[in-house]
Amino acid sequence: MLKRLLPLALATFAVGTDSYVIAGLLPAIATDLQVSTPAAGQLVTVFALVMALSAPVMGALTSGLDRRTALLIALSIFVVGNAVTALGTSYEVVMIARIVTAVGAGMINSAASSTAGAIAPPERRGRALAFVMGGLTLATALGLPLGTLIGRTDWHITLWAVAGIGLAAALGIAAGLPKVTLPAASLGDRLRPLEQGRVLALLAVTTLVFLGAYTLYTYIGPALQDATGGSESLLAVILLAWGIGVLAGNMIAGRLVDRHDPAHVLTGPLTIAAVALALTSVATATLVSTLAWAAIWGATLGVIVVPQQHRLIALSPAAAPILLGLNSSAIYVGIALGGGLGGLAQEWFAIVPAALGLPAAGVTTLALLYHLTTARHRAPAAPQPTPSPAEKAEA
Repeated sequence: MLKRLLPLALATFAVGTDSYVIAGLLPAIATDLQVSTPAAGQLVTVFALVMALSAPVMGALTSGLDRRTALLIALSIFVVGNAVTALGTSYEVVMIARIVTAVGAGMINSAASSTAGAIAPPERRGRALAFVMGGLTLATALGLPLGTLIGRTDWHITLWAVAGIGLAAALGIAAGLPKVTLPAASLGDRLRPLEQGRVLALLAVTTLVFLGAYTLYTYIGPALQDATGGSESLLAVILLAWGIGVLAGNMIAGRLVDRHDPAHVLTGPLTIAAVALALTSVATATLVSTLAWAAIWGATLGVIVVPQQHRLIALSPAAAPILLGLNSSAIYVGIALGGGLGGLAQEWFAIVPAALGLPAAGVTTLALLYHLTTARHRAPAAPQPTPSPAEKAEA
């Protein structure tokens, strides 16, 4: 099982590093491309938005392919897009390259998640999903701070490193993943769950959580200027603390949702996240307090994805690939809106980056309140899924 899941986790690690690392490089990118920091932040916004919108379209176009082939196509687009980004010398070229990269990245997360859900036995599905999606969280723990350190001399080098990770993931999938065939779904099929109020409610919670988090996180470098004194090495250490917190939260979530109601698993972390964001200005007054704050906030965010995936799968196990793809889109809609909201708050309302924790806390509180309304309606227990043809063949 590990041999099959590891290349999937490496693929999501590549996507996670690519998605998050730009935030740590914003000051350098803005200077090099001769744009403002909020303008550079829109590279994060556009990347996330394209991921969200293209994922269901590309998923429908490739739904007739086995998951290994689909992942290899997605990773090829991803690697080429990052290579072009690394070669970019103007804002326009880099923006176009980020759009291309996002198309490939949007396919990877949902394909990797649905593949993990298909090849794992029901009693270990939570841990399998947590392991594969742990690639995203490991990217925050290692990929992001390392990318920030590597890119402090030349941010282009970081993008070359991400392209290399994507290539390694493609090789691992080609060599180690069997063909996994899942039911094909048209674009209409993929969007049809949005007609269900329960699905929309869960996706709205996901979007609101990441909208709140990325209102601040997109501009984390400038926001922590006082705590780091402008040192990129100290920023990398803080990002490492945040990433370790995310990784710990993700690992804990996988075990919790195998034992408890996934809806109940979310309530505590959302409450703590809202408080942590509200206290950003106070908590980041010193380096030591900033490290503790980053680890706590990261842990709360790390819990979110796995319970939401479980809740969606419980609604309709047969439609798991579609629902997981929609959840991935919801995450990146939230990231895009958060980056946009943080940029607008600075441009229109002259809110300094260090004060973005307050609007972020407000959105997170809204996510908590809405989650509590969705938790009143328990999802039905998921029936045992039948093995896929690929699983039968492997057996």
